Amino acid sequence: MAVSRRTFLAASVLAGIAGTQLTEGAAFAASPPGDVVGKITVGYQGWFACTGDGAPINGWWHWSNNWGQPPSPGNNAIVSWPDTRDYTRTYQTAYPNLGNGRPATLFSSYDQQTVDTHFRWMRDNGCDTAALQRFNPNGGEGATRDAMAAKVRAAAEANGRKFYIMYDVTNWANMQSETKADWTSKMSAHTASSAYARQNGKPVVCIWGFGFSDDGRPFAPAACLDVINWFKNQGCYVIGGVPTYWRQGINDSRAGFGDVYRAFHMISPWMVGRTGTLDGLDWFHANLTVPDVAECNARGIDYQPCVMPGDLQSGHRRHGDFMWRMFYNVIRAGSHGVYISMFDEYNEGNQIANTAETAAWVPAGSGIRALDEDGTACSADYYLRLTNDGGRMLKGQLPLTAVRPTPPTTGTPPGDGNLARGKATSASSTSQSFVPANAVDGNADTYWESANNAFPQWFQVDLGATATIGRAVLRLPPAAAWQSRTQTLSVQASTNGSAFTTVVAGQGHTFNPATGNTVTITLPSTQARYVRLTFTANTGWPAAQLSELEVYGTTAPGDTQPPTAPANLAVTAKTATSVSLSWSPATDNTAVSGYQVRQSATVAATVTGTTATVSSLTPATSYTFTVVAQDAAGNTSPASNSVTVTTDAAPSTDLARGKPVTASGQTQNYGPANAVDGNADTYWESPNNAFPQWIQVDLGAATAVARLVLKLPPSSAWQTRTQTLSVQAGTTASALTTVVGSQGHTFNPSSGNTVTVTFPQTTARYVRLNVTANTGWPAAQLSALEAYTS
Repeated sequence: MAVSRRTFLAASVLAGIAGTQLTEGAAFAASPPGDVVGKITVGYQGWFACTGDGAPINGWWHWSNNWGQPPSPGNNAIVSWPDTRDYTRTYQTAYPNLGNGRPATLFSSYDQQTVDTHFRWMRDNGCDTAALQRFNPNGGEGATRDAMAAKVRAAAEANGRKFYIMYDVTNWANMQSETKADWTSKMSAHTASSAYARQNGKPVVCIWGFGFSDDGRPFAPAACLDVINWFKNQGCYVIGGVPTYWRQGINDSRAGFGDVYRAFHMISPWMVGRTGTLDGLDWFHANLTVPDVAECNARGIDYQPCVMPGDLQSGHRRHGDFMWRMFYNVIRAGSHGVYISMFDEYNEGNQIANTAETAAWVPAGSGIRALDEDGTACSADYYLRLTNDGGRMLKGQLPLTAVRPTPPTTGTPPGDGNLARGKATSASSTSQSFVPANAVDGNADTYWESANNAFPQWFQVDLGATATIGRAVLRLPPAAAWQSRTQTLSVQASTNGSAFTTVVAGQGHTFNPATGNTVTITLPSTQARYVRLTFTANTGWPAAQLSELEVYGTTAPGDTQPPTAPANLAVTAKTATSVSLSWSPATDNTAVSGYQVRQSATVAATVTGTTATVSSLTPATSYTFTVVAQDAAGNTSPASNSVTVTTDAAPSTDLARGKPVTASGQTQNYGPANAVDGNADTYWESPNNAFPQWIQVDLGAATAVARLVLKLPPSSAWQTRTQTLSVQAGTTASALTTVVGSQGHTFNPSSGNTVTVTFPQTTARYVRLNVTANTGWPAAQLSALEAYTS
């Protein structure tokens, strides 16, 4: 029997699992399950290249601001650092070495092995389909982008994944004719691939950017509708990457685009940069996602909302709780598929691809945050694993749950439980290029070697946190050329890096190629963060040598007894955005390994002590917390008593006062600094008759912003005028997002020539006003630009 276009969507159709698991928001898709409906789609940039990789662009494409120079602290275009251990070839940057001493290298998307690795990760983590981003290919990037399409096709075919072309029309002046020409002459050829995504039997194409209210996408509705209908006439299933507020035509959406949006087969609203808090996600769920789904269901349109991990550099991720809340919200609303923003977007910090786990894996002193930035250890592949579980929930293979089921680590990072892998190292000396980091890189063929004829020598690893250790494995390269030798050494441990205790006294340990040149040392159960080996002799070479030091923890086999519940949970302090808690310790038959602070059903913090501070909260909002204890075997206690607390009201502090400010231009001495000096009688004025114009303030650090107060001088000489303007915000100056669409704002001296602009709270460092008209003077004018948290 043919599948109805009003079919209930759940992967139970495919997997034989009862769709009734989805207890909220039954998903009535216009289309049956295909390569995008009922699937996880990941946005794939594929836009990283390096000088010397053979790409036609021959530069550090998207890694640095100046593509002609390697990335460095002063020439950088990314905010997150990739974990590069799975790539066979990487390229040296001008950054300092990583925190573990290894060279700071980056991958090239132009290497087929890189793309193959990415699609293998997709295969292994439930990413069904990749949307290959295609910007204007008619300039200098075109040849490289064309090649990337072929590489993605090959990788998708090899790994059983699907892909489709996603045209991004940003700054593409001739998109109306050139997208059609590009599809006809180049991209349509890829639809012959078995890996090219199809929905309802039609090849999938996405067009991203129609209707956004910013200068980069100024296209009229008629031109946009023409492009959509042309692709539909080519037999394509057309997805629209549309503004967040597409349904109402406000804020980031231009008015008058309703017919354009509703011409798409599938709607995919953009969400990156819209919020960085769990409460913000819930606001969007109630006010946008739920009514969006209802609108699409009523009109027979498929709905594919964004799910994103959160901006790592801005601290949004909350070790996976942010992304899981998005999965939970869009699935319970009845969404028909999910678009992950993005797979490899290291430029905005929203990538799910493998990322540096700790400071040991980012360039020293760079300030780039690793996945453990909030104190919770996360494996490099954590957000891929979390995406896998989110996809299973979408498909009905997991019950709908608000509680994240994915552990941040598997207990075996990156596959064997070795606590020393990739951690920071040091040594008493180094011979030539045989650096200490070689002994924790997971490669038995690389090694550390001390200075010759200078015993004793020592090697040390910082595990990153205090752990209970019970075993060390020492290796030399397994090649037969490394003949049998005995090294005399002792093992010391420390919790602070200065006071060491000998846990295994000095003795000879024989490394024999017949047994893999491996020595295992059993340690007494010891609390340690720093582990040091001190060498006093080596029969095979007059120096200390080590290709791998592996350190393993102890567990309690067969332990099934949970700890007791923590007691006396209490609030010790609070601010507008944080709550501090303390509690009495739990007890356990072995040992309590840590505590989880839970905000309702969500894990808000994980700590080893009996205090915690939960941050990134919303001012003047009620929260309820409990605490549970865990042991090394993974047993979890009952919850503590609950406490309910209301955060303080937001301070009415002008975040912009006295901050650095720039503008598109100025007239005479009416500079942009006048708008943040606190003096309402001084003002900024742009050049005359030269709209559009902009003014931008740097708040100094990423912070929550929800309200702007704009002023002109209060003097009655400043008669009533209306200025047409939009508001953009972002954590980097190069990636601003429209938070309030262009509209007229009237400044009237009877109300102090003051205008207040509000929007959903967003995290931003840079705030920009774009002014396109002024009824009172042929220029943009502003005496005060004030920014507030609420």
